[in-house]
Amino acid sequence: MDEARKRLSGMLGVDPDEIAFGPSTTQNVYVLAQAFREWLEPGDAIIVTNQDHEANTGAWRRLAQSGIEVREWQIDADTGHLDPESLAPLLKGARLLCFPHCSNVIGEINDVAAIVRQSKAEGVATCVDGVSYAPHGFPNVTELGCDIYMFSAYKTYGPHQGIMVMRRELGEVLPPQCHDFNKGALYKRFAPAGDDHAQVAACAGMADYVDTLYAALDGPQTNAAGRASAVHDAMRAREIELLEPLLDFLGSKNSLKVIGPKDAGKRAPTVGILANRPGENIANDLATHNINAGGGDFYSPRPLKAMGIDPAHGLLRVSFTHYTSDSELDRLISALDHVL
Repeated sequence: MDEARKRLSGMLGVDPDEIAFGPSTTQNVYVLAQAFREWLEPGDAIIVTNQDHEANTGAWRRLAQSGIEVREWQIDADTGHLDPESLAPLLKGARLLCFPHCSNVIGEINDVAAIVRQSKAEGVATCVDGVSYAPHGFPNVTELGCDIYMFSAYKTYGPHQGIMVMRRELGEVLPPQCHDFNKGALYKRFAPAGDDHAQVAACAGMADYVDTLYAALDGPQTNAAGRASAVHDAMRAREIELLEPLLDFLGSKNSLKVIGPKDAGKRAPTVGILANRPGENIANDLATHNINAGGGDFYSPRPLKAMGIDPAHGLLRVSFTHYTSDSELDRLISALDHVL
């Protein structure tokens, strides 16, 4: 367990005791919201977005029941983009901004470092949902500058755990949600039930995986953060290479709308597609071609509604990562061409 915390913190560029584990990211957000419920005063304001997965917005929005003002940073109805200019007036007098590194239906990679700088200039703390980004490369949280960064280990080649980076300055002032005798340890302050020992220990395998990939790059010896950064860049380069022909193909179909950026370099390879049939129906057709895709709202009805998409109709979503092969991408495009 100590090895997992030490090695993951090294990769993420933070101190070992700034890494906390929980049963899921949804649960970590819920516990964190309870800490803020105690810390904030009635009338204080927080900011959420309607680009989020429900896990990083529902618990925050419910703070309104305790007298907290909840402001919404809204996406562009055509593109799904979060415009920093529209954030500026919301920051005045706010205490916390919660937003995604990458939406799981829009796919655009938000400029976290720039948004954090904008927020810090107004004295606003930041909580970033990295669940849909971290599978495509572990970020250096210190370089991003956010106060909280969360992601799910089961999406980053590990066991079913939620991982939360809580930076010391904020973590030590928020009310602890743990046993009273554990509140002196930062990594225990937001773990009401304690760690799942076997799952936490297994998270060390995620660092093994990154180091194995780094060895294949044949780069110079470096520290854990440097190795993770090199692997991050290699993963992203490979994903962009794979994503470009898929976006070109989808762009050639007038009957479809690709949700989010058309530029592969600005998005994750999580591609939501709006068609004239429900997404789930198309996903079922793709299954007959041995393609595993999904259809529905993906726990993100808010951004779909904001873009005028009926969540019941939903999207088709296809996604992949760095280990997907060229032949698999070709098979996906061929299958899509057939079923569409």
